[in-house]
Amino acid sequence: MKAVLSKVVGGPETLVVDEVAEPTAGPGQVLLSVKACGVNYPDVLMIQDMYQFKPPRPFSPGGEVSGVVKALGDGVTNVKVGDRVLASTGSGGMAEVVALDAGRLTPIADEMPFDEAAAFMMTYGTSWYALKDRGHLKAGETLLVLGAAGGVGLAAVELGKAMGARVIAAASSQEKVDLAIKHGAESGVVYPTGPFDKDGAKELAKLFKDACGPAGWDVAYDAVGGDYAEATIRAAGWGGRFLVIGFPAGIPKVPLNLTLLKSCDIVGVFWGAAVARDPQAHQENVKQLMAMYAEGKIKPFVSERFSLDKAGDAIAHLAARKAMGKVVVVTE
Repeated sequence: MKAVLSKVVGGPETLVVDEVAEPTAGPGQVLLSVKACGVNYPDVLMIQDMYQFKPPRPFSPGGEVSGVVKALGDGVTNVKVGDRVLASTGSGGMAEVVALDAGRLTPIADEMPFDEAAAFMMTYGTSWYALKDRGHLKAGETLLVLGAAGGVGLAAVELGKAMGARVIAAASSQEKVDLAIKHGAESGVVYPTGPFDKDGAKELAKLFKDACGPAGWDVAYDAVGGDYAEATIRAAGWGGRFLVIGFPAGIPKVPLNLTLLKSCDIVGVFWGAAVARDPQAHQENVKQLMAMYAEGKIKPFVSERFSLDKAGDAIAHLAARKAMGKVVVVTE
């Protein structure tokens, strides 16, 4: 079978597509015929050894997949051969076949396309956990979403709208803001490209303040990081909750006096670890997300699809911050 492999530390250009032996399903595992694999920012970091988890090489990137159950290991009773499922893999998803624990599988309806299924769990799972469990977003509150046209950002926009919040989308181009508005944001703001000097940082903070209004934001969803974080916190309302999602613009350094002046919280969001620590809560969240999908309240926006042979290009496209919505690698 074909698999995309990271054999050396480096960028997307170092990835190779090789023929490898098909895995077997051990006890409690299933063999999954992969139809699609979602591309996410951890893939960019993992192949450079910059992520929290460092799989031993050679490994395949790809943390979420969808496909059809091909074979069952001993003791598996929750699925059967032929079932359509999505799964969180952590890594290893960019291959034609993967073996994984049966508990990682979530059945999907026949009406859910494989590309949407592969673009679903990491973005909506992260954003639902962030907004509901960490940010405690309430109906009527103002939600500012940075990186609003990216995978997790667009999911946050849709979920914020579904929760009854006033959603303000912030992104790097008008095209991206328009996409977020199409998916439920009330309004949006285009921010310039950083890094910023002192005057530029002040202007950026003013941009966010003007977008949110005099009362500021109640919850900020920061999927960008870098200099944007401090500027965002300067636009916080009293008692705001700043959600730390990711750092494509770099890891920020925030003056903590701002949290005192705003009486606001800086809240870490590590969805993957939360799933491992409380799988029961995760399963409840999955049920809620699937119900919202069935009701048409949320729907992954897959902007581009790449073949398995072009998986490196897919990761490079995401790394360059060109992606809108989700990028997916398909096997056929």
